[in-house]
Amino acid sequence: MRHAKVLFKDEEVGILSQHDDGSFSFRYHDTWVKDMDKQSISLTLPKSGQEFHSEFLFPFFYHILPEGSNKAVVCKLNRIDPEDHFGLLMTTAKNDSIGAVRIIKTEK
Repeated sequence: MRHAKVLFKDEEVGILSQHDDGSFSFRYHDTWVKDMDKQSISLTLPKSGQEFHSEFLFPFFYHILPEGSNKAVVCKLNRIDPEDHFGLLMTTAKNDSIGAVRIIKTEK
């Protein structure tokens, strides 16, 4: 199982996990959910105390990934399988991503 912290404007929002069977889950931290001034990171992942599950990487996170020749270069330089979307996400979205969301690999 692999885990990553999800940050919104440099503030930790929740945890994204890839399970051993290849499925994914995302959960907001309780403190984020309880704070009425905090917003959800996506319309498809509304702020909630529930854990979200998916067989595939959630579309919101998938669309942060590089595409085409950029993806090929990143995968080759970092020795990442092009089908390892979670690994690619943790490599590319930790420092430079579109929007206010960053993904940081964590040991849990």
